[in-house]
Amino acid sequence: MVIELTRISILDHDRCQPKKCNYVCIEYCPGVRMDEDTITIDEKTKKPIISEELCSGCGICTKRCPFKAISVINLPEALENPVHRYGQNQFELFGIPAVTSGDVVGLIGPNGIGKSTIVRILSGELRPNLGDFQDPPGWDEIINHFRGSQLQNYFQRLSKGEISVVHKPQMVDRIPRYVKGKVEDLLTGIDSDRTDEVIETLEIQEIMGREISNLSGGELQSVAIAAAALREADFYYFDEPTSWLDVRQRLNAVKVIRSLAEAGKSVMVIEHDMAALDAMSDYVHILYGKPGAYGVVSNRRGVRVGINTYIRGFLREENVRFRKHEIEFKVKPPRVGEEGDILAEYTALSRAYPEFKLDVDEGTIYLNEVITAFGPNGIGKTTFAKILAGVEKPDEGKVKKKIKISYKPQYLSSDYTGTVEEFLYANAPSYGSNLFKSEIMRPFNLEEILDKPVSGLSGGELQRLAVAVALSREADLYVLDEPTAFLDVEQRLMAAKAIRRIIEGSNSSAMIIDHDIIFIDYVSDRAMVFSGMPGVEGHASAPTELREAMNAFLGEVGITFRRDKETRRPRVNKPGSFLDREQKELGEYYYLKTE
Repeated sequence: MVIELTRISILDHDRCQPKKCNYVCIEYCPGVRMDEDTITIDEKTKKPIISEELCSGCGICTKRCPFKAISVINLPEALENPVHRYGQNQFELFGIPAVTSGDVVGLIGPNGIGKSTIVRILSGELRPNLGDFQDPPGWDEIINHFRGSQLQNYFQRLSKGEISVVHKPQMVDRIPRYVKGKVEDLLTGIDSDRTDEVIETLEIQEIMGREISNLSGGELQSVAIAAAALREADFYYFDEPTSWLDVRQRLNAVKVIRSLAEAGKSVMVIEHDMAALDAMSDYVHILYGKPGAYGVVSNRRGVRVGINTYIRGFLREENVRFRKHEIEFKVKPPRVGEEGDILAEYTALSRAYPEFKLDVDEGTIYLNEVITAFGPNGIGKTTFAKILAGVEKPDEGKVKKKIKISYKPQYLSSDYTGTVEEFLYANAPSYGSNLFKSEIMRPFNLEEILDKPVSGLSGGELQRLAVAVALSREADLYVLDEPTAFLDVEQRLMAAKAIRRIIEGSNSSAMIIDHDIIFIDYVSDRAMVFSGMPGVEGHASAPTELREAMNAFLGEVGITFRRDKETRRPRVNKPGSFLDREQKELGEYYYLKTE
């Protein structure tokens, strides 16, 4: 069977710098040498334009371009009818998910694959051009294109302005720039009979009198979810609603989002925490392709089947493999206490502030281990990291052995005026070495953003850069505060592998503060549980075996997990279900020992 191919050419305008390369793509193009207009120059932007009709797909321009700004991709014939294309040599989207009342539809896939484009189209912000960006079709042609599908009626209503939309943005830390005043002014100003219910479910009563400008990232996220859920609309879009939330807060967010669907509303969620996505969604669509170049929307699947399919990397019905290797979750045997060489020891520690006090049990950190620290926000995890780093001095107790720490903070600043490469030269001591290229540059895909200004990076790009810089420094202990925020699923697991390789190769250890249960399960050797009253007092346990720590933590939160029988990934049990009740009776909150 001969499969015909269609070809798309993508030019990354941020990376393309013709003044520095003098159009080497044109110079070496075989088509241009035969006097064809395979690559021409845009008179306005002065950037090259690649003719997809004349391009032979030889790949010479992609190899010669010093800034790796060109991609020439062969696609199966089945993908020749896009839903939208932004312009010549720009991103192309194939397929769009249907929206159904009473359901939460989840989108899972890499960053830059078209999830936000989908929401812009479904919300009416962007009219789909069906690939014709030069002469975009009208609504009649668009509606006719989707005839016979659920989307036909949807776009008919959308074209008439009969659909209202609420959008919870990804970057909630930018909210204070546009919204002023107190939390109560924002939320009580929305006409809703569910205000008290939503505030109570999200547990934000104590911050109602606070100024929005003084809220933490997690508090801003909860307020943003509340503000979105309280508004009356037909379609609700939540972009990464769990970022900066702790485990309990994530489950609260799930309850609020699920309540919208139970009220008959249509909800779409972009989420990279697979446990949260599993708990909140009825169906999922997998997006695959090449980030920044093209994205393809898979068929709709039930949430369990869909997430397991994503983990395997193979779409059976479409006969498409979008990842070379399956993501494997392995149940690690418990690490025996008092095992291995000691990196650091500390006595019982105490640190008091005017409004908060932290007490830490005596503990030991071993070489070549990853310790995760989890618990509510505002409970002292970052304070403990600063004590280890010597930034904060304990009032009582001491760290017995001074160790060198590389620290990545929770909140990141993007006000650096130069490019990513300039930032790496200034802040990553090992930048340029072969070790940096193999262990950090490639796993975190930094090559693709080297020429971008740091101030223009997305949340995920900025996170990758910050984690990479922290890991590039020589240290005994790498302390990473919420390294998974804004990273997609594959980037999270790639980060876990990179952390593991670096600490084993440098005879060091890592302490990771995070709330993604699947990431924690994937990367941890041992764990610390932080408990208490957020903002008032906190208590940190000594590092213990992961399952023991998880049982203690989840027991306080009141939720149970099981392992998926096929992939072994952690899954949240439905509250009150038979398995939930059984595990609580046995005190096994983090899956049964027999699983």
